[in-house]
Amino acid sequence: MADVQQTQIVLVQNPNGLHIRPASLVATEAMRYESQITLELEGYKVDAKAALQIMTLGARQGSTITVAASGVDAPQAVEKIAELIGAYYDSDDQTATQDQAS
Repeated sequence: MADVQQTQIVLVQNPNGLHIRPASLVATEAMRYESQITLELEGYKVDAKAALQIMTLGARQGSTITVAASGVDAPQAVEKIAELIGAYYDSDDQTATQDQAS
């Protein structure tokens, strides 16, 4: 099967941005996929499988990140990584929740 390419733009919802906890969650999830996965912010691109690289983006709440993947499982990888980046992380809880504010 040929490599598939997928991209999605996502807004960082976490009030603290992509600090160590969400960066670690993203990197851990990204490692589950065969695809090459990158995150890009303002022209700076990093490997989504490396938490420290993710933190160097300096992504704050409201930042727009492009999630891109290339590989056999690219659509699934982009969907899950975008979901994690777009989630709100409770500072007292290590779980991510989708922002349901109306």
